[in-house]
Amino acid sequence: MKGTLTLIPTPIDDENPLEQKAFETLKLAVEKGDIIAVEEAKTCRRRWIHWGLPREAIQDFVLYNEHTRSNQASELLKELGRGKNVYLLSDCGLPAFCDPGRKLVSLCHEHSIKVTATPFPNSISLAMALSGFDHDRFIFEGFIPARGSERSKALKRILTQKEVSIIMDTPYRLQSLLKEMKEINGAREVFIGMNLNTCEERLVRGRLKEIKTPEGKHEFVLVVGGQNERK
Repeated sequence: MKGTLTLIPTPIDDENPLEQKAFETLKLAVEKGDIIAVEEAKTCRRRWIHWGLPREAIQDFVLYNEHTRSNQASELLKELGRGKNVYLLSDCGLPAFCDPGRKLVSLCHEHSIKVTATPFPNSISLAMALSGFDHDRFIFEGFIPARGSERSKALKRILTQKEVSIIMDTPYRLQSLLKEMKEINGAREVFIGMNLNTCEERLVRGRLKEIKTPEGKHEFVLVVGGQNERK
């Protein structure tokens, strides 16, 4: 059984406490001997101690940043494939959002390894981080028109532009939205984050012509990959 990559959002200000679920998740990870991957050892060590997490885990931190990711991404992927869980922290904020962790998230999707995150209050940023798409530039489209020619025009424009785009729509329109998009450009890769940060969370990434989503109503954020993603 493969392991899980969990993104651990952390406070931007050092003086703020770590979110309770994230604290409990990391404490349990230490007890189980899972892998803690951090961006900078010195920064994370200081914050780790401030949050009151087990000090004995510090010596086992795995360094994952822009300088080490080329080698560490493949090593962490191997560990995940062997069933080891990995917990990813950046210096502050949300890992994999405009962050070196993006590459690891993308590799996990490509190798059918589960990705999730501890609570984060912004579904847009969270969906982008969990997508693993290259998002140096992205467009937030918000809620697209509900019906008619305006909806069709919006979807055609979104699916022909090269940038990553973020779409929102009502839960009951997810299936029809995917059908409409598939008819326009089934080769485009998308990510769908459903019921984020809930026990019913489901993440799906793939080409429009290939992906399958669970039936029923789901709160969701849909991310359209840029044209530089796999064809």
